[in-house]
Amino acid sequence: MKVNANKSALAIIFPNSYDNEVPSLVNERLMASIPFAGRYRIIDFILSSLVNNNIDNVSIIVRKNYRSLMRHLGNGREWDLSRKNGGLNIVPPFAEKTVKVYNGRVEALASILTFLKQQSEDYVFISDANIVMNFDFKAMLKAHINNDADVTIAYKSEPIPYGFMNLQPTVTTDLYYTLKLDDTGRVSEIQTNPKDLGAQNLSMNIYLLKRELLIELIEKAYAAGYVFFERDILSPKLDELKIYGYNYEGYTARITDMLSYFNENLKLLDDENLDALFKPSPIYTRVRDDNPTRYIGKARVRNSMVADGCVIEGEVENCVIFKGVKIGKGAVVRNSVIMYDTTIMGNADVDYVITDKNVTIGSGKELKGNASFPVFVPAFKSI
Repeated sequence: MKVNANKSALAIIFPNSYDNEVPSLVNERLMASIPFAGRYRIIDFILSSLVNNNIDNVSIIVRKNYRSLMRHLGNGREWDLSRKNGGLNIVPPFAEKTVKVYNGRVEALASILTFLKQQSEDYVFISDANIVMNFDFKAMLKAHINNDADVTIAYKSEPIPYGFMNLQPTVTTDLYYTLKLDDTGRVSEIQTNPKDLGAQNLSMNIYLLKRELLIELIEKAYAAGYVFFERDILSPKLDELKIYGYNYEGYTARITDMLSYFNENLKLLDDENLDALFKPSPIYTRVRDDNPTRYIGKARVRNSMVADGCVIEGEVENCVIFKGVKIGKGAVVRNSVIMYDTTIMGNADVDYVITDKNVTIGSGKELKGNASFPVFVPAFKSI
């Protein structure tokens, strides 16, 4: 069966999911707008994957700390989502009478039911924005249709991340799920926050279902006071609905805590990982006009990703350096993720460090973490 995703599917993104896992990085932003890989934001990857698969009706339901995301996305022009029909639709709290600060996915989707009823697409993709990936939505849609599924859940076979395994019981907004499948790939059990060791069918929180079915499920769930789409709607209906898993085998970088953020950035210094993420299709982002990076004097850079607009006079090794960073003469920076417009002054010694944007590390300062506990410096901090 030939699938025309452009006419068949729209997308809904939840950009605040798992904010609680990286509290230091989301003081003034949300998970989706966290910088990644030198020049991108995490949401760039899901948005680019959608538009590369001809899905150009995208709604983003934000909960809090969304100003940086709105500045980054603008009108969606960089992703070809600036359109009269469809395009990018950002839904902040109180944008309409029905839209408020939601407590769960059911409440959030209920707030846009009028919008959903007005659309013409047959299917809806629902996704969080905490996974960096180059996702093939057309392949998932094809599998969904071939299985004659009511709901399809994307998953990846991998161990449960350390950040998930250590979720506090009081954190109810950031649940994670694993799937048990039968021989046909149909989901027989959805487990909530399990602690099983070894590879699991770990949900990617990407869901696909018909638009009419989604509207019906949300109307009933909201009236019943349900909160969670997965736990409260899908899990009790495994016998009633045909819910299938979709095994995603592509490259993923799942952000579940500060250490995973650090490690997933540095993994891209391996060409194999870099190619696996960026080669399948282009990743788009907001353009920031910068001069080419300048390497001055005895500057030395090895095995590092360095974005435009930097000035490097010191030594850099095994680092991800974002735009506008300045590293002074005699400074040594190793095994670190240095975000936008940070200044590391002369003769500083930095190792296993994450700096947020606009940090200043003074001349001769020494700042060192280790591989299991990188030091984090908040935005606009001077040391």
